[in-house]
Amino acid sequence: MSPPSAIDIDVEAVTDTQGITIPDPLQLPLRANEIFGRRKKTEKSQWGVAAPSSSAKFKADVGSGKPMARRWDDYLSAEAVRRQGNSLKQAAKYLGKPGLISLGGGLPSSEYFPFDSLSFVAPSVPKFSEAETKTDGVTVTAGKHDLQEEKGIFDISTAFNYGQGTGSAQLLRWITEHTELVHHPPYQDWLCTMTVGSTSALDMVLRLMTEPGDYILSEEYTFATAVETASPMGVKVFGVPMDAEGLLPEKMDEILSNWTSATTPSGARKPHLLYTVPSGQNPTGATQGAQRRRDIYTVCQKHNIYILEDEPYYFLQMQPYTGADAPDVPPPKTHEEFLTSLVPSLLSMDVDGRVMRMDSFSKVISPGSRVGWITASEQIVEKYRMHADVSTQGPSGMSQLILFKLLDEHWGHGGFLDWLVHIRMEYTRRRNVILSACETHLPRSIVSWQPPMAGMFHWLRIDYTQHPSYPSKTIPEIEEEIFLRVIDHGALVMRGSWFYANADDRHDTLFFRATYAAAPFERITEAIRRFGEAVRESFGISEGLEEEGREKKKLKV
Repeated sequence: MSPPSAIDIDVEAVTDTQGITIPDPLQLPLRANEIFGRRKKTEKSQWGVAAPSSSAKFKADVGSGKPMARRWDDYLSAEAVRRQGNSLKQAAKYLGKPGLISLGGGLPSSEYFPFDSLSFVAPSVPKFSEAETKTDGVTVTAGKHDLQEEKGIFDISTAFNYGQGTGSAQLLRWITEHTELVHHPPYQDWLCTMTVGSTSALDMVLRLMTEPGDYILSEEYTFATAVETASPMGVKVFGVPMDAEGLLPEKMDEILSNWTSATTPSGARKPHLLYTVPSGQNPTGATQGAQRRRDIYTVCQKHNIYILEDEPYYFLQMQPYTGADAPDVPPPKTHEEFLTSLVPSLLSMDVDGRVMRMDSFSKVISPGSRVGWITASEQIVEKYRMHADVSTQGPSGMSQLILFKLLDEHWGHGGFLDWLVHIRMEYTRRRNVILSACETHLPRSIVSWQPPMAGMFHWLRIDYTQHPSYPSKTIPEIEEEIFLRVIDHGALVMRGSWFYANADDRHDTLFFRATYAAAPFERITEAIRRFGEAVRESFGISEGLEEEGREKKKLKV
């Protein structure tokens, strides 16, 4: 059964003649285990088939004293201005009226859905491993008519039917509460709406806020699919130089300050969008620290840049790396300690409503769920919803039902945070395995790296100047040779040039991207060993000669 949907203000006796008023829970600081008690009372009609909803209904903090988001009318595309949404879905708001006989919408009868119940086995908190789930897992079940039979607020007859572009009210409530718990957006009119994943969300926002011929800003090495999403729209990506902590705000400021249509490629207007992956950036693994994020936000305020904060790896922030032989850093002891340990998001710094944050269940639950969400100002969310209603619509109702049963009814917010701590420690172990393998098997005189703080990726820099064929061979040719040698040795890493923000750019650096996300530990180590063999072979060195070189260096010191 679901936790109570609301809690009333009450009075508790102190003596026979005295009492104290228990504070209104909606006015207290939000804690994970208190969310259920803060939930506002809702009408049953809100949970019905295709019921429209807004995350504004589910926020505990109504925003008193916070600023309103600025408006972005000048940044909306001609398509976004023209789009009016789905006229037929406007009738859905009347479906909850008692006694209404609907002959309007094309909603099929649930009696023709060939499912009576849906069950799955999920881990119980805190026994999250596969082995523990087999022995101690809990069977979670959704019936076909749980809502009608008052057994729950989300069922097969509702979830498996048509829905709104926002997604179901049931899961949207949980998402809104989670966003408020983790990020506390500092302006009033923020909202969430569901997506079918962040790639789709990026596609939509580019259509909402760019025109053919525009440039957007991003890290100089960036998510290849983002570039490939923008390119067919006639939108190009301008790469901003990076360091080990990600995008350099002073370089972005310099680019924007000197941008004029007369001196920039194709006579393009000044960019007004920044696409960034602040945590565990794909492909470099770089994580922007809190001050770096504040500095980026300040530059965006100066130049009035709208920020697309793509954060699939936010909760894959790991324990500090202390070295291959050092003891592991213990996990956070409390939910508060865990949340405090996370680098503050750009959304949590956003006083203007200039950030669209893209979240996803892909990296923390399952990519195949195809459920994510955006958080942005009411104006932008409303434009996004209009687009979704006539394109992707909401995410799969089957996925939404499974996630709701897991996250809301089974784990709750506290259990989900426990799960996030669990996968944090699992990814920390994986990161440590690949770093240990690199320290053991790679020629340090040629290959260098920074320990990633978050995400799934390890970025390996190759000193191409030591290659025996340089400079007669170009950097791309050396990259190609190493890549193919690694394949010959039975391993696969990705070429750094595949992640250029602009394919026409030429960099005087050589990188490869490795991932530690999925392979068993021993296979990660073996793959790095094979990569090291291929690099040595390409550079014409042996492990023995390399060791001899290191000893000579030590003697000189």
